[in-house]
Amino acid sequence: MIIGIPQEIKSDENRVAITPAGVHEFIKHGHSVIIEKSAGLASGITNSEFTSEGARIVADAKDLFKNAEMIIKVKEPQPREIDMLHPGQILYTFLHLAPDRAQATGLIDKKVIAVAYETISVGGKLVCLEPMSEIAGKISAIVGSYYLAKPHGGKGVLAGGVPGVHKATFVILGGGTAGMNAARVAAGLGVKVVIMDTNVERMRYLADVLPNNCEMIMSNKVNIENELDSADVIIGSVLIPGARAPKLITGDMLSRLQPGTVIVDVSIDQGGCVETSRPTTHSDPIYELEGILHYCVANMPGAFPRSSTFALVNATLPFGLLIADMGWKQAARESNSIREGLNIAQGKIVYRKVAESLGMSYTDISDLLK
Repeated sequence: MIIGIPQEIKSDENRVAITPAGVHEFIKHGHSVIIEKSAGLASGITNSEFTSEGARIVADAKDLFKNAEMIIKVKEPQPREIDMLHPGQILYTFLHLAPDRAQATGLIDKKVIAVAYETISVGGKLVCLEPMSEIAGKISAIVGSYYLAKPHGGKGVLAGGVPGVHKATFVILGGGTAGMNAARVAAGLGVKVVIMDTNVERMRYLADVLPNNCEMIMSNKVNIENELDSADVIIGSVLIPGARAPKLITGDMLSRLQPGTVIVDVSIDQGGCVETSRPTTHSDPIYELEGILHYCVANMPGAFPRSSTFALVNATLPFGLLIADMGWKQAARESNSIREGLNIAQGKIVYRKVAESLGMSYTDISDLLK
């Protein structure tokens, strides 16, 4: 199979979808790899590092899209990339379709086979999403602390405090991978951490593995409202695989927050868990609404592309090889993980929660695998 790796064109996206080791593996399996010129430079990977493992460098994205049988990317295809896709082509990348009807419609119209990193599951774990959630969670605590500084619009509260002065309070909505990593970094800064989740067993686990300055609270409307009164930083890290994130903080709740409070909505890729959130970029990361700072960068790991690229490819490569070796249909027949990763195929939405979130029709993937 011909594997195509384009340069990412989403604003401020610096990752690339393959490493030299990944190229080596595809070549070893009998496939060919074409990579757009300079695609890896922002991640510290040169063209020569790719070619030394057998990749071919091309200067034109149009030629790459035209000739590749499987396009492997990091972020969802941008409109001009969707225009270059063709029927039957496999697209393997983060999609986050639930809040993005335009992208879904474009992929349906193109009749591509769209496999989403974020819904590939092994033993109930979203193995391709987890490393990026780890990184985004850690970043969220760092940027939350940064924007608390008065020159950046925050309250002027030092995250860890000093003796005789209150430390900051970070409220983390969701105790999954991103939430746990946010808590670890925040706890290391010395802040008071409140993690809110609906899963009691998960909270027991977090209580065992996190430091003593982390407190677990059941997530519900009443408890969330109570915690907002004292929050300095709110980190939203709620995830329902394939679906829109639930709006746990409504616009009306902003009045409970003190001016200069910082909201970091890690869930923004899936629509955000704060009603007033809207996607931002690394070059323009925050906006202020009713005195509250919102940080809603939709590709947070892109700020640390070297770490993020290698962590991502470590997770995505085995499934990419499986698809290339078997073809998407046979891979889906033999691997539940690939089956769950399929979001759109042959002009149909084949992931139920995506269809439900978009209000569009759903087709069971089994109907297309017969």
